[in-house]
Amino acid sequence: MTLPTYALTISPVALSLEELIPSNKSQSHIYAIFIRTALVISTLLVGLAIPFFGLVMSLIGSLLTMLVTLILPCACFLSILRGQITRVQGALCIIIIIVGVISSVIGTQSALTKIIENLTG
Repeated sequence: MTLPTYALTISPVALSLEELIPSNKSQSHIYAIFIRTALVISTLLVGLAIPFFGLVMSLIGSLLTMLVTLILPCACFLSILRGQITRVQGALCIIIIIVGVISSVIGTQSALTKIIENLTG
Protein backbone atom coordinates (compact mmCIF):
# COMPACT_ATOMS: atom_id res chain seq x y z
CA MET A 1 0.00 0.00 0.00
CA THR A 2 1.47 3.33 -0.98
CA LEU A 3 1.59 6.28 1.37
CA PRO A 4 -1.21 8.31 -0.31
CA THR A 5 -3.46 5.25 -0.33
CA TYR A 6 -2.80 4.72 3.36
CA ALA A 7 -3.70 8.32 4.16
CA LEU A 8 -6.90 8.07 2.14
CA THR A 9 -7.84 4.88 3.96
CA ILE A 10 -7.15 6.22 7.45
CA SER A 11 -8.80 9.64 6.99
CA PRO A 12 -12.45 8.51 7.23
CA VAL A 13 -11.68 6.51 10.37
CA ALA A 14 -9.85 9.45 11.94
CA LEU A 15 -12.63 11.90 11.05
CA SER A 16 -15.25 9.59 12.55
CA LEU A 17 -13.27 9.33 15.78
CA GLU A 18 -12.71 13.09 15.88
CA GLU A 19 -16.48 13.66 15.72
CA LEU A 20 -16.88 11.74 18.97
CA ILE A 21 -14.74 14.25 20.88
CA PRO A 22 -16.51 17.35 22.25
CA SER A 23 -15.72 20.41 20.18
CA ASN A 24 -13.21 22.73 21.80
CA LYS A 25 -11.44 24.90 19.24
CA SER A 26 -8.23 25.28 21.22
CA GLN A 27 -7.69 21.56 21.81
CA SER A 28 -9.33 19.98 18.75
CA HIS A 29 -6.08 20.14 16.75
CA ILE A 30 -4.19 18.35 19.53
CA TYR A 31 -6.86 15.64 19.68
CA ALA A 32 -6.74 15.21 15.91
CA ILE A 33 -2.97 14.73 16.00
CA PHE A 34 -3.27 12.27 18.89
CA ILE A 35 -5.99 10.23 17.14
CA ARG A 36 -4.10 10.02 13.85
CA THR A 37 -0.85 9.11 15.61
CA ALA A 38 -2.63 6.39 17.59
CA LEU A 39 -4.17 5.00 14.39
CA VAL A 40 -0.80 4.85 12.64
CA ILE A 41 0.89 3.21 15.64
CA SER A 42 -1.94 0.68 16.01
CA THR A 43 -1.69 -0.16 12.32
CA LEU A 44 2.05 -0.63 12.69
CA LEU A 45 1.58 -2.94 15.67
CA VAL A 46 -1.00 -5.04 13.84
CA GLY A 47 1.31 -5.29 10.83
CA LEU A 48 4.20 -6.40 13.04
CA ALA A 49 2.14 -8.78 15.19
CA ILE A 50 0.38 -10.71 12.43
CA PRO A 51 2.69 -12.93 10.40
CA PHE A 52 2.31 -12.56 6.64
CA PHE A 53 0.10 -9.48 7.10
CA GLY A 54 0.86 -8.30 3.56
CA LEU A 55 -0.10 -11.66 2.11
CA VAL A 56 -3.34 -11.74 4.10
CA MET A 57 -4.14 -8.25 2.82
CA SER A 58 -3.39 -9.45 -0.73
CA LEU A 59 -5.81 -12.31 -0.24
CA ILE A 60 -8.55 -10.02 1.05
CA GLY A 61 -7.83 -7.48 -1.67
CA SER A 62 -7.97 -10.02 -4.48
CA LEU A 63 -11.29 -11.31 -3.24
CA LEU A 64 -13.00 -8.06 -2.38
CA THR A 65 -11.51 -5.56 -4.81
CA MET A 66 -12.66 -7.41 -7.89
CA LEU A 67 -16.03 -8.06 -6.31
CA VAL A 68 -16.63 -4.41 -5.40
CA THR A 69 -15.08 -2.75 -8.45
CA LEU A 70 -16.01 -5.03 -11.33
CA ILE A 71 -18.47 -7.78 -10.49
CA LEU A 72 -21.09 -6.10 -8.28
CA PRO A 73 -21.52 -2.87 -10.30
CA CYS A 74 -22.13 -4.81 -13.50
CA ALA A 75 -24.39 -7.33 -11.77
CA CYS A 76 -26.44 -4.52 -10.20
CA PHE A 77 -26.62 -2.68 -13.54
CA LEU A 78 -27.92 -5.82 -15.23
CA SER A 79 -30.36 -6.49 -12.41
CA ILE A 80 -31.75 -2.95 -12.16
CA LEU A 81 -32.06 -2.28 -15.89
CA ARG A 82 -33.14 -5.77 -16.93
CA GLY A 83 -34.94 -5.56 -20.25
CA GLN A 84 -33.93 -1.93 -20.88
CA ILE A 85 -30.30 -2.40 -21.95
CA THR A 86 -28.97 -3.13 -25.40
CA ARG A 87 -27.28 -6.38 -26.34
CA VAL A 88 -23.93 -4.59 -26.49
CA GLN A 89 -24.32 -3.25 -22.95
CA GLY A 90 -25.32 -6.69 -21.70
CA ALA A 91 -22.41 -8.35 -23.47
CA LEU A 92 -19.93 -5.80 -22.10
CA CYS A 93 -21.25 -6.32 -18.57
CA ILE A 94 -20.95 -10.09 -18.92
CA ILE A 95 -17.37 -9.73 -20.23
CA ILE A 96 -16.46 -7.42 -17.35
CA ILE A 97 -17.96 -9.86 -14.83
CA ILE A 98 -16.01 -12.74 -16.38
CA VAL A 99 -12.76 -10.74 -16.29
CA GLY A 100 -13.46 -9.84 -12.64
CA VAL A 101 -14.11 -13.44 -11.66
CA ILE A 102 -11.00 -14.69 -13.48
CA SER A 103 -8.85 -11.94 -11.92
CA SER A 104 -10.24 -12.68 -8.48
CA VAL A 105 -9.56 -16.40 -8.83
CA ILE A 106 -6.00 -15.83 -10.07
CA GLY A 107 -5.24 -13.28 -7.33
CA THR A 108 -6.74 -15.47 -4.62
CA GLN A 109 -4.84 -18.51 -5.84
CA SER A 110 -1.59 -16.54 -5.97
CA ALA A 111 -2.03 -15.13 -2.46
CA LEU A 112 -2.99 -18.52 -1.02
CA THR A 113 0.02 -20.16 -2.69
CA LYS A 114 2.38 -17.59 -1.17
CA ILE A 115 0.77 -17.92 2.27
CA ILE A 116 1.11 -21.71 2.14
CA GLU A 117 4.74 -21.42 0.97
CA ASN A 118 5.56 -19.14 3.90
CA LEU A 119 3.76 -21.35 6.42
CA THR A 120 5.50 -24.54 5.28
CA GLY A 121 8.86 -22.81 5.21
